Amino acid sequence: MRVSEQNRQTAETNIQLRLDLDGTGVGQIDTGCGFLDHMLTLFARHGRFDLAVTCQGDTQVDDHHTVEDIGICLGDAFAQALGDKRGVVRYGSTLLPMDEALILTAVDLSGRGMLCYDLHIPAQKVGTFDTELTEEFFIALARRGDMTIHVRQLAGNNSHHIMEGAFKSLARSLAAAAAIDGRFAQEIPSTKGVL
Repeated sequence: MRVSEQNRQTAETNIQLRLDLDGTGVGQIDTGCGFLDHMLTLFARHGRFDLAVTCQGDTQVDDHHTVEDIGICLGDAFAQALGDKRGVVRYGSTLLPMDEALILTAVDLSGRGMLCYDLHIPAQKVGTFDTELTEEFFIALARRGDMTIHVRQLAGNNSHHIMEGAFKSLARSLAAAAAIDGRFAQEIPSTKGVL
């Protein structure tokens, strides 16, 4: 089973996270940050991951520690659940329209954590959520998940649609990259023999 459970406790956050890569899209999310709950629920659904997250964070200060630390935990969970990545497709990409917004994401389960981020979110906040934290989440996920993520906005100027499109598109790209290719079930998809 490609499942991981992560617990992270710092002076700023206390997180429990469970990820099943081969789930049905069930999200049970309670981060203390409503917009992030919404994005992670969409992420689970559109990636068909089962994802459970609870977090008690210092949101009375702001949402930064909560958002970044959940990105860290989710990245750790992907890395653990993928193991040596034997049999995975490795690459995935999605071009996703979200009303007037158009988002492109591409993922390589490369073993090299890197984010190339090109979203232009016009609003500083959606509800109480600081939109700049979207990049912080993706950085933490890419670094701790040892994956290369490209996310690019091709059209749109509605902040909510841009961010929602990015989370949905990333989920679809990760699901495609993490899928098992039965033709190569015992192979690691690299000429180096390791990812």
